[in-house]
Amino acid sequence: MSEETSDTNTEAAPEASCATSDFTTKIATVGVICVGAALIEVGLIPGMIIGLAAAMAPKYAPKAGAALQPMFRSAVRGAYKIGRKAREAAAEAKEQVHDIMAEVHAEDAAPPPAEPKT
Repeated sequence: MSEETSDTNTEAAPEASCATSDFTTKIATVGVICVGAALIEVGLIPGMIIGLAAAMAPKYAPKAGAALQPMFRSAVRGAYKIGRKAREAAAEAKEQVHDIMAEVHAEDAAPPPAEPKT
C-alpha cells in the first residue's frame, strides 16, 4: 500500500509542474506576440486584448459572474430607487406647474378692478 501512495504522489508532482510550465509558455508566447505587434503597429494591441479576453472568457466568466452578481443587484436596486425618486420629483413639479397655471387662469378670468372716478 505504501508503494501505491508513493506512485500517486510522484505522478501528481510532474502534472503540476507541467501545468505550470504550460502556463509559463503561454504567457511568454503572448508577451512575445504583443511586443512584436507593438513594434509593427500599435493599433493592433486593442484587437489583441479583445481576442485574449474572448479566449479567456469561457474559463473565467462563470467565476466573474458569481463575483459581480452582488454588485449588479445593488446597481439595479440603486437605479430603481433613483427612478422612483425622479418620478416623485417630476410629479411634484407637475403639480406645482398646474397650481401656477390655475392661479394665472383665475387672475385672467377675474374682472379687472373698477377704476375710481375722479
